[in-house]
Amino acid sequence: MSAEEILLDVEERMEKAADVLKHSLAGIRTGRANPGLVDSLRVEAYGSPTPLKQLATVGAPEPTQIVIRPFDPGTLKDIEKAILASGLGLTPMNDGKLIRLNVPALSTETRRRLVGRIKELTEEAKVAIRNVRRDGNKLADQEQKDKTLSEDDRDKLKDEIQEMTKKYENRAGDLAKAKEQEVMED
Repeated sequence: MSAEEILLDVEERMEKAADVLKHSLAGIRTGRANPGLVDSLRVEAYGSPTPLKQLATVGAPEPTQIVIRPFDPGTLKDIEKAILASGLGLTPMNDGKLIRLNVPALSTETRRRLVGRIKELTEEAKVAIRNVRRDGNKLADQEQKDKTLSEDDRDKLKDEIQEMTKKYENRAGDLAKAKEQEVMED
């Protein structure tokens, strides 16, 4: 594997780790209604767990309300059950055609708990990024042993991998900081 291929692989995997964090943070609730809160919900419909996005349109017409409009009204009860079982702390209101979720303001205690969860998710992402760095460095060492890279090239590659690691760790930190501010604001 050439130095460029190793770098490309490392960058691709670090990008995925950052994307996973971004997706996870979208599911954390803030004081405002956000369709991302229920996007990752899986509904037991038609005999298998199905993503809510495939069963309904989700919107936030007001800052404190999420509206879920199923494509098939027969799935309303299943969606309602999934929301209740999700642990989001939201109570669905079913009017026979759509489900409304009122998003209450967050208490200070809940906000602190959510910030703790954000920190956990961010640390997981940073660990994943560091694991990718470790794998990239191992590949660089292996290539040097196999005589396809010189020592200088290996060291240069490791420096580039370290720079990339810093870049993606900073990105994870920035995503977390933005989400924390969103959670803590009234």
